[in-house]
Amino acid sequence: MQDTVPELAKDLLTHVVALREMGVLAVEKASEQAAVETTVTAPVTPQGSDRENLTEILQDLVACERCRLARGRQNIVFGSGNPDARILFVGEGPGKDEDESGEPFVGRAGQLLTDIIEKGMRLPRADVYICNVVKCRPPGNRNPEEDEVATCAPFLERQVASVAPEVVVALGKFAAHTLLNSTVPITRLRGQWQEYRGIPVMPTFHPAHLLRNPALKREVWTDIQQVMRHLGMPVST
Repeated sequence: MQDTVPELAKDLLTHVVALREMGVLAVEKASEQAAVETTVTAPVTPQGSDRENLTEILQDLVACERCRLARGRQNIVFGSGNPDARILFVGEGPGKDEDESGEPFVGRAGQLLTDIIEKGMRLPRADVYICNVVKCRPPGNRNPEEDEVATCAPFLERQVASVAPEVVVALGKFAAHTLLNSTVPITRLRGQWQEYRGIPVMPTFHPAHLLRNPALKREVWTDIQQVMRHLGMPVST
């Protein structure tokens, strides 16, 4: 029986890796601990000569306790979507629904983002990649604090490098400020092309902000239309 334990652990981890690659990225605490206690190295699929696989990045987050947010989370919310997406959306951090499901943007703000992608851009949500600056839910949905952002930012940087999108859409001030190393208010940044490590960045308002201020939806749609034109996509008015 003892001889079969390593093989069972290896099979379990391989299955988890496969689910992660398909976008099923919830990382339960029990699974985190089990993964840490094994010495199995998961297979890595190269993505170009210098591109790090998303699974490698996720493995570095398993059982993460680098900041205080780890104490209250149910799941690490890593990201989901196409690992070779042309468009990468970056938000602030998980909310209650995201913390429970392990998926980014699945609550009310997530539904609005899905509508922007599928009804506005006419793309399947699965064709883009979506992640957040911080991967664990701040308590009470408060804003992430400076040290929490600084701790998680390297993982975001690695995600962007791995996906290597043609455009990044920064949703809200935390995403814009983190990517652009800026403190300029989002009201001044939005709608103006920026750059992150050679990748064009379009800052715009966070979908949660639109839920509180529906009149701003037109401005966000204008920003998204700029992204579509940049990518040569048909734009409807």
